[in-house]
Amino acid sequence: MKNKTILVIEDNEINMKLIRAFLQIGKYRILEARDAETGIRLVREKHPDLILMDIQLPGIDGFSAAQFIKSDPDLKKIPIIAVTGNAMHTDKEEAMDIGFAGYLLKPFSIEVFLETISNFFKNQKEK
Repeated sequence: MKNKTILVIEDNEINMKLIRAFLQIGKYRILEARDAETGIRLVREKHPDLILMDIQLPGIDGFSAAQFIKSDPDLKKIPIIAVTGNAMHTDKEEAMDIGFAGYLLKPFSIEVFLETISNFFKNQKEK
């Protein structure tokens, strides 16, 4: 969707390249961070439409970063989707309890990835 900016917080370069390529196909504007600290700074500065965040990040993990973002009144409405290889049911529950808007498991296909993002924005529009 044109005019939508997505912040990707991902420390793995291969995963970042893949996500970047998928988002470019979807014609999204992309912001990138390799760690939670940089991601939080970009959220404050740029107010993206959506955040895609890995859970296992160096330093501050994705759960802690999401809690920080959700505790800030100026940032809490920015939706966050977990993009993770953690397939444990408890991880998904914890993510949703923290306030993640969705949970996308790696590895994923381009179709599943773009459909998840597109459906998310469609659902946001309907609210």
